[in-house]
Order: sequence, then C-alpha cells, then structure tokens
Amino acid sequence: MKSKRMRQWVNLLDFALLLLLAQGSYVPITIVNDAVSKGAVCLDGSPPAYHFAKGTGEGINNWIVHIEGGGWCSDVTSCLWRKDSRLGSSKKMEEQLYFSGLLSDTENLNPDFYNWNRVKIRYCDGGSFTGDVEKVDPGNNLHFRGARIFVAVIDELLAKGMKNAENALLSGCSAGGLASILHCDRFKALLPEGTTVKCLSDAGYFVDVKDISGAKRIEEFYGQVVETHGSAKHLPGSCTSRLSPGLCFFPEHVISEIDAPIFIVNTAYDPWQIQNILAPGVADPGGSWQSCDLDIKRCTPDQLSVVQEFRTEFLKALSPLGKSPSRGMFIDSCYIHCQTETQETWFHNNAPLLSNSTISKAVGDWFYERSDSNQKIDCSYPCNPTCHSSVFDARKYPGIFL
Repeated sequence: MKSKRMRQWVNLLDFALLLLLAQGSYVPITIVNDAVSKGAVCLDGSPPAYHFAKGTGEGINNWIVHIEGGGWCSDVTSCLWRKDSRLGSSKKMEEQLYFSGLLSDTENLNPDFYNWNRVKIRYCDGGSFTGDVEKVDPGNNLHFRGARIFVAVIDELLAKGMKNAENALLSGCSAGGLASILHCDRFKALLPEGTTVKCLSDAGYFVDVKDISGAKRIEEFYGQVVETHGSAKHLPGSCTSRLSPGLCFFPEHVISEIDAPIFIVNTAYDPWQIQNILAPGVADPGGSWQSCDLDIKRCTPDQLSVVQEFRTEFLKALSPLGKSPSRGMFIDSCYIHCQTETQETWFHNNAPLLSNSTISKAVGDWFYERSDSNQKIDCSYPCNPTCHSSVFDARKYPGIFL
C-alpha cells in the first residue's frame, strides 16, 4: 500500500509540474550502461540516466548540469519504497523530460543560458549522490552508490564535449540543490583547469532547526541518511573533521569552505521545510498545523508567528555564505518549493521579483559578474505581491519525506 501511495505521489508531482510549465522542449533519456561495470547504479541496480540537449552557437562550449530532486531515503524500508519508482530505478523513468526555466532553449525565456549544453541528471539513489556502500545485501538488493553515479555521469559528459567547456554551472532543485552544494568543489575538480565553474542551489538550503515540539528531527533524519548510504567519505572533509557526518549534510556547516562561486535560490518560507522540518506530522499528532502547512494564508496568528521565527533562523543559517560578490542569493518570501525549473518563476512577465529583478536576471548577473550586489533578501511575508505559491501535502507520502 505504501509503495502504491508513493507511486501516486510521483505521478501527482509530475502532473503538477506539467501544469506549471509554460514553454520548453522535450529531451530524450540517455542510459549510462557503461556505469554498471563501475558499480555506479541506482537503488535497484539499474544504470543511471540523464537527459542532454546540445548547445548551439556561442553556447556550444558552455554547460549546465542540473540535478533532479526528490527527497531522501534513510533506511532499508524507505529505500525499498523508492526502489520501485523513478526515484530508485531507471527502468521506471520517463523516456522524455520537459526542459523549461533554467533549461529552456528559448532566448526570450532564458536569455543567459538558452544556447548552452543543458543536462538533467536523474535522481535514483536517495542520498543526494553521496552514498557509496560496496556490499549489497542479497535480501533486499539495495545499492547505495550515489557518489559513483555522479562521477560516472560527469565522466560521460566530459567525453561528450564537456572536456572543452569554457563555462560550467552545476545546479539542482531540492535534494538536487543540496547535491549541487555538496558536490560543488568535486564538480570543479573533475572539469578542465581553465573552465569557469560555478554552482547554483535551488531550494536545497535545508536548515538544522527544532520542530514545533522542540526536537531536532531533521538532524536525526540526516544522520540516518548518511549512515545508511555510507556518505561520510564523500562529504567535505573540512566539515567531517570537526562535526559528525550527519551535520555535514546541512549546507550551513559546509558552505563557508566551498571554493567555487555559489548562488542560493530559496524562499525563506519553503513549504517542504515548513512541512517536514518545522511542523512534521510526528510533531503535530492532532493535525492542527495541516491547514497552515498547505497554505500559509490559513495559518493562525500564533502559527504565523512560529513560521516568522523559522524565517529568522533560516536567514541566520545563511550567514556562513559570507558577503563576497562571488556568493549570491535570491531569498524571496514566497511559499513555494523550487523556482528555477519552471518558466513562471524563473523568467516570465509575472515572475517573482526582488529589487525589480527576476531569478533569471539575478543568476545571470552573478554568473557573468555584471553586478557587485548579488545578494537579495526579501522582506517578511506577506510583503511581496509578485510571489507564486504551489504546494502539496508531503506528509501523506512516507518513503520520500520525513
């Protein structure tokens, strides 16, 4: 039953994303069969996959490598649920994927990156591409090999032309946004020395805060993810040398030591974090937060006060990013999870604005160094009339979320 509900969630999310798409193109899947011999496989042992749209004109030697999101699995039970879905097996993935927003090939919808080589790495390991466990239990046949997948896909892209890259941007959404932070310097190290390499995280800045009951369940959860996937050796050593590996899954503990330029796109009211970190179901047995979780407009005054305090904690967690122009941020007050993949929030006539800038313009200005002021933080909710909201009840789908 739980596996069925998970598949229903995946289908629902796919449908919701399609509704948000405005213009773009379908891109076929590429299966990395050669990765199997390297042990770089999805949870079920199937080969990893990606979608690749070739660049044109002046963008022929520029690359965007975007990592798909989809939560995490923290133990054998939750990973088995994922194993039978597109989040755990390339056998379940769509043959084509829609590229929009940051991945759009239309100049007036994606002016700075439309003609780049654009890649979307499919997410099928459940550990933000950090896991690496050699032994496979024959009882469950689960493979925890996310770190190998990342390297195997990058190696294939290098062979397909990325070895000639002049500019390269590693990006991702949600769990993929976290991966773009954790793998930022690794990505830079894998590319030619002369390449300009930068990283972009969308809705991947998950914070280590207490929930409404006073417990730090996200800290415990991330610790379980890291232990299950054997992730410690693929997390930044500068962090694991001073903190427990589970804490090094939080961007706030690693971001200050990342060498490559990095940009954070996030809302200070991320509904995923509100639903799963601040007010998870286990901390809300009476269900008093369910309406607020789904629609911030339905929060009671007391609940809104707690949500505003979460924003304060979120902004504090961003402080290690520092103030360098090479470290940008676009932190709006919208109630939405992921904003770079869909046209309406990336670049559109009604896209969210900060200082009269869309997310697309802010990221482009940062990447091309057109501005010395690359850090934009919105006022508190409900101040921004340009905001979009699009949420789902993540707590109904165990096996993907907390």
